[in-house]
Amino acid sequence: MNTAQTVPLADQRTAEILDSARRAFAEKGFDGASMQDIARKAGMSVGNFYRYFPSKAAIVESLIELDMAEMEQDFAAILEHPDPLAALRETVAHRITEAKCEGDGQLWAEITAAALRKPEIGAAACRMEAGIAGHLTTVFARATGASMAEAERRWSAHAHLLVMMVKACAMQRPDSPVTDDLTQLVLRNIDRTLDEISTSAAVKG
Repeated sequence: MNTAQTVPLADQRTAEILDSARRAFAEKGFDGASMQDIARKAGMSVGNFYRYFPSKAAIVESLIELDMAEMEQDFAAILEHPDPLAALRETVAHRITEAKCEGDGQLWAEITAAALRKPEIGAAACRMEAGIAGHLTTVFARATGASMAEAERRWSAHAHLLVMMVKACAMQRPDSPVTDDLTQLVLRNIDRTLDEISTSAAVKG
């Protein structure tokens, strides 16, 4: 999630602050990183920092909004692809690898932990996951020719399963001796889930 590249130039300062917050959360954890720590990383006074974000929860909500905006662009490209499921497979594999390379997995692990303790963060995280599952269901409908109602009835659970697998895979510890094997296993199970959707649609047709 490259926050500095997902917002207009007019909001460049906000993007820089969010990038500083992302690094602080990844290094010190959500609870360990204070507003002072984040302001320091952003090179600004605490008082000025509060003009942008009044709380860590507000920072997390903005990080989620940025990530969702980026994913919506990905889904728009997937829907325009002649083979949406193939495009989805490629995008998911790239996102998992990207999260590991950029350290985003640890960030989202911190946010997930904080969501269990802080209702406002939990609500934002739930909205994000529901939004992603909704986009996935739209892709399933487009790829199979099913109506949205039919896709939701048949494959809503599949969509949520994909969200869970990608999220869990991205949050693996990079120093784990089985990280690469687990990643490949997750990708194979994602493929099987998408194959099941494609096959079930073909059988019905």
